[in-house]
This record gives sequence, structure tokens and C-alpha cells, in this order.
Amino acid sequence: MEKAIQVFWSKSYDGVTIEDLVTGMGVRKPSLYAVFGDKREIFLRALKTYAEAKGARAAKALFSPPTLRDALASFLRHAVEAATEEGSAPGCLMVCVAPLVDDPEVRQFLKDAVGGGLALVERRFRDGISAGEIPPDFPVAVRASQVGDLARGLTMRAQMGTPRLALLRDAQEAADLVLPPRISNAGLEG
Repeated sequence: MEKAIQVFWSKSYDGVTIEDLVTGMGVRKPSLYAVFGDKREIFLRALKTYAEAKGARAAKALFSPPTLRDALASFLRHAVEAATEEGSAPGCLMVCVAPLVDDPEVRQFLKDAVGGGLALVERRFRDGISAGEIPPDFPVAVRASQVGDLARGLTMRAQMGTPRLALLRDAQEAADLVLPPRISNAGLEG
């Protein structure tokens, strides 16, 4: 599936032919159909494989740092690193390719995946409330959506060719945009 992911990511869904998949995946056409199915089925499997791997790494980036601010910066840096990974097409299969596919199952999958990602960010904000890093009335759902929007924006900018270092700098600073101005790495100030 990793090879199929790279084919779809580099050529987009509509731009990929069965011949592209045969060549890119290194299989013969009869084997491709027998093992993986048609182009749509291959894309759905590739998308699910990609989302599982990306989601696991994003969750680790979000929950590994001890402070909320560092967790948000880590999550956004991860989005940049994934979108600018050497040897891959710039951007993200789920942000730059899948939304253009006119298929109800793909749209539902994306909706569910985005919802799951937002739930993780909301959980990290709630952990920040429990730790006293942000106030109890912090708008968790709104700020989680904003973090998701920032991550997708950084990813789109990567696809458009913005240099990785500029994106990493912006990711680091973007964490401050969703936190109250008085938040420091030590929690609520004064």
C-alpha cells in the first residue's frame, strides 16, 4: 500500500491510471485486480493505511510533550515534517488529494478522520485544563478546530512549495495563536 500511496499522492486520484498503479506498485495487472481490486478500492485502502500511520504519529507528537504549548507546537511541526518528507510528494494525501475525489465513501472517511483528529486535540486541551495550564472555560472545541485548520494550512503551503524551514518556524509560532496570551510553559501566570 505504501507504493500505491505514493502513486496517488504524486499524481492525484484522477491522474492515476491502472497502468500507473501496476508500474508504481510493481505488480502485474491480473495480480493487482485479484489482490487489491479496482482503482477506487486501491485508493480507499491506501487512504486508510495512510491515515492510520499518520494518525498514530500525529497522536504521539500531540501527547508526548509535557506542556500544552509544546504539545501544540509538536503537533504542528509534525504536520510540516510529514508534508515535507524527503522522497514523498509535498503535502498530504488526506489534505491535498482525497478531498478532490468525488466519492461518498471517501468523503465520509475524511469527515470521520478529521473528527477523530479534532477529538485528540480536544482531549489534549482538556488535559491542559486538568493540569491548570489553561482556564476551565477555555473554548476547547473552537480552539481544536483552529489547530486543525493551522495544520491543514501549513500542509497546503508545503504543497505549494513553501520551504520547510519557514513552515517549521511558522508551526512553532502558531501554537501561541490558539492559547491565551498569558500562558507560559509553566502554566497560568500570575
